[in-house]
Amino acid sequence: MLNTVILHGRLTKDIEIRYTQSNKAVASFTIAVDRMKEGTDFINCQAWDKTAETMSKFLAKGSEIVVNGRIQTRVWEDNEGKKRYATEVVVNTFDFCGSKKDNGNSSNGDSIDNFIPVDIDSTDDLPFWKIN
Repeated sequence: MLNTVILHGRLTKDIEIRYTQSNKAVASFTIAVDRMKEGTDFINCQAWDKTAETMSKFLAKGSEIVVNGRIQTRVWEDNEGKKRYATEVVVNTFDFCGSKKDNGNSSNGDSIDNFIPVDIDSTDDLPFWKIN
């Protein structure tokens, strides 16, 4: 059996970090993930320990990230005795994909508009791009 999730998206708000009674860090956040065709999914996530602390220190609303983790479902009873369910991604690892201030462009300010195709001769297998 395998339970692995990889998501690429942006944080919808700043990460909330708190600590358990045993002093373990837990970070809660939501990632907005675009669908292939149309629409966006908002995925609730959790990270623990050093991962939680690192994420809360370096990421903020709008940060573009990739997370790798597993889907987890929790069940509990609310104050009225009703069963409640939550499904979320428990993050094992994450990667930075950009920063909030550059809005997804590369860190030196280049964007796809600054690229031009370069002519290749017919013997080359792969085209490449060159910055103006």
